[in-house]
Amino acid sequence: MKIAVWHNLPSGGGKRALYDHVRGLVERGHVVEAWCPDIADSTYLPLSDMIVEHRLPFPSVSTRGGPFGRLMEPYSDVVNKLAAMDTHCRACAQEIEHGGFDLLFANACQSFRVTSIARDVSLPKVLYLQEPYRDLYEALPVLPWAAMPPRQVRWGREEFRARVQDAARIQGLRIQVREERANAAAFDMILANSLYSRESILRAYGLDSKVCYLGVDTDKFRRREVAKANEVIGIGAFVREKNIEFVIEAVGAVPAPRPKLTWIGNVAWPPYLEDLKRFAEGHGVELDAKVRVTDDELLDALSRAFAFVYASRLEPFGLAPLEAGACGLPVIAIAEGGVRETIVDHVNGLVVEHDPGAMAAAIEQLRDDPVCARLLGERGERLVHDRWSLPSAIDRLEARLLEVLRRVQDPSLTVRS
Repeated sequence: MKIAVWHNLPSGGGKRALYDHVRGLVERGHVVEAWCPDIADSTYLPLSDMIVEHRLPFPSVSTRGGPFGRLMEPYSDVVNKLAAMDTHCRACAQEIEHGGFDLLFANACQSFRVTSIARDVSLPKVLYLQEPYRDLYEALPVLPWAAMPPRQVRWGREEFRARVQDAARIQGLRIQVREERANAAAFDMILANSLYSRESILRAYGLDSKVCYLGVDTDKFRRREVAKANEVIGIGAFVREKNIEFVIEAVGAVPAPRPKLTWIGNVAWPPYLEDLKRFAEGHGVELDAKVRVTDDELLDALSRAFAFVYASRLEPFGLAPLEAGACGLPVIAIAEGGVRETIVDHVNGLVVEHDPGAMAAAIEQLRDDPVCARLLGERGERLVHDRWSLPSAIDRLEARLLEVLRRVQDPSLTVRS
């Protein structure tokens, strides 16, 4: 197949998944080229190391001035960015249409999750969607549609301004929802990374998708024979959705000798990272926060710890726990989101309730019972090799892409997803 890829991904699990997908497809003889805006991350796992990647400019976004323009800024900001992304996608689509490609394999957009790229190409088109735009559909911390608090003061200029801007913001979000749903519906197939994500896509967009599980590069993520330390490790961006405060609280509840907590992330907002350090100090936890480490440093840290801790809120899949498992590390995870499909209690880890005391007890159990920790780690390693390997993931993806090509050639084969 000759495959055109589109993405607008930041550094993190989504970019690693795309990198592995592209590498696997290229190794199997498929011809792949990529398109992305120049705002996409080009330093973390660059696709240009393997294929030609076309970085087209993202148009500048202008805002209206004056009192009315400032009032409507929450609305115009969304609408103008959508228009700019549409312009970018049309430019990409024009190049893809003239490239003799068999299929478009689109990935997520960090700004809108699903863009209009499929509406601008006539090729068979597949979307790999890690998750919908969560801020629009989840009450974390609050649903964006929730009304402002009841008015407590008499009407004044500031109160009027706040309520007009809130109405403008909600109207902008309604347009984003409308466009996202229409963009997603333009694909011939949507691929989800888990059953949980499939249900999230259905709830958000009212569209069916098909599960196409990710895999782990077991040539890279593998056990290293290093001495174990009294240390647990977590991986994920330093953002609130990763629930790092919860993990710190759990480690702080572990009796002496309390383990050190190492946390590794690709992205960190400095003020939030400083808040986490103060929070850890207040709970008596030694927090070693590392930002953007090399894969070699990551593998050393995974091999040194006695357990991997994972408490992300409604994580769609959770690639990091499987990467830890590939390194022979038992996982302690919250029974939430896609992790329920990858971590089996007392097989490759311990699955606990969303309660710091429950996670603390699991950490203490594995710290004090290294035999149990080793057995869980060994089973996890085997499970990754048997079910979650990268070649298996490429098998699944390749089969889905070929399915779409056959379906377009003969629509009677099956109904559209």
